[in-house]
Amino acid sequence: MNHKRQYRKPGGIIAAAAVPHAPQLLSLPDTEDKDQVARVKESLAAMGSALREKEFDSIIVISNDHCDHFVTHSVPPFCVHAAETADGMHKHRGDWALDSELAYALVPEMSEQGFDLAFTLTAKLQTAFTIPYDFMGFGRDTPMTALFVNAYVPPQPGAARCFAFGRALERALCQLGRRSLLVASGGLSHYPGTRHYHHPDIETDRILFQRMERGELRFLAGLSDRELDSTGNVELRALQIMAGAIGDREPFHSRLEPSWHHTYAMLAWDLEASPDQDGDYQPIYPRLPAHRVQLIEALFQIRTDPRRAREFVAGRDAFCSGFALDEDEREALCSLDEERLRDEFGIHALLTAGAKRHVDLIMGSAR
Repeated sequence: MNHKRQYRKPGGIIAAAAVPHAPQLLSLPDTEDKDQVARVKESLAAMGSALREKEFDSIIVISNDHCDHFVTHSVPPFCVHAAETADGMHKHRGDWALDSELAYALVPEMSEQGFDLAFTLTAKLQTAFTIPYDFMGFGRDTPMTALFVNAYVPPQPGAARCFAFGRALERALCQLGRRSLLVASGGLSHYPGTRHYHHPDIETDRILFQRMERGELRFLAGLSDRELDSTGNVELRALQIMAGAIGDREPFHSRLEPSWHHTYAMLAWDLEASPDQDGDYQPIYPRLPAHRVQLIEALFQIRTDPRRAREFVAGRDAFCSGFALDEDEREALCSLDEERLRDEFGIHALLTAGAKRHVDLIMGSAR
C-alpha cells in the first residue's frame, strides 16, 4: 500500500479511490483497445488489493444514476440505498450485498450535518457501482454502501454543495465510528448518448488529472456546472464529494488512459499514511523554528524596536548576552550575518532582512 508512517483513524474515510466505470470494461466490444482495457483492469485490481490491506468495516461507493431510476417522480441530489441486497444490471444482474445498517444510520446523521439524505429500497445497482467494485476485487458478497449523486438531470448539485456533502460525510462517519473505504466512481470526459460521444475533452482531462495527481483536490470545488457540462465531466461530482471528504493529498497510485470515447482516470489515497508535509520542497518562507525562539526574539526586537536596535549597535556583545543563545547563534547574531541567519538557522527572511536594514539605517544616521 503505502510505506509512509501509518496512524490509525478511529472513524471516517481511511482510504479512497477515484475510478472509472465505462461499460466497455465489462462488455469488451471490438471497438476497444484490448491492451488498454487490460491496463485499466490491472490498475483497478492493484488499487483494490491495496485498499483491502486496510482494517475497514464499510465500503462506500459514490456514483450516479444514468436515468435508470431518478428521472420523473423523484430526482434527489443525494440518495443512499438502504436495502440489504440490490439487483445488478446488464451483465451484472443478480443480488449484490448492501450495508443496510450503515445506510439507515447515515440518513439521520447526515441530517445532523446539514444534509437531508434521501434513501431508496428498490433501485437496481447499476454497473457504475458494480464494475469498479467487482474489478477491484470486492465481489458481490462484500456489503456495499451505495450513494447516488445526481449527475445527469438538471439542476444537479453544484460543486460547492458536493464538496460540502463530502465533508459532512466524513464527519458523519467519524461520529458513527465507521472506518470506511471510499470509492468515487465516475469517468473523466465522456458524453454518453450525445453527438459528442466520439470526442472526449482529453486536453482538459490531462489538466484535471495532473492537479489531482499532485494532490490538489480542493480545486475541484471551484468548477462550475457549465465547465463540467461542456467538458463532459458531469460525473466528476462523485470526485468532488471525495475531495470534500479527504482534502488535498497526494495519491499513492495513479494512471491516466485516454480512449476514443472516455478518459479512464484511476487514483488512490491512503488517509492513514502521515502526509509528507514538505517533501523535497523547501518553502521560501519556512515556519519559525521553535528551538530558536531566543534568536527569533532578538531579531524581532532589533527589527521593530528602535531603542533595542540602537542598544545592539552600541554594544553587540552586551545585547546578545541578554538572550539564551548557543555559541553559533550568538556568533551569527552579533555579526548580523543575514544570509547565515536566514539560510542556516531558518529564521524568517523578513526578520533577518528587516533587522539588517534597521541596523544599517541607524548606523547610517549616526555617521
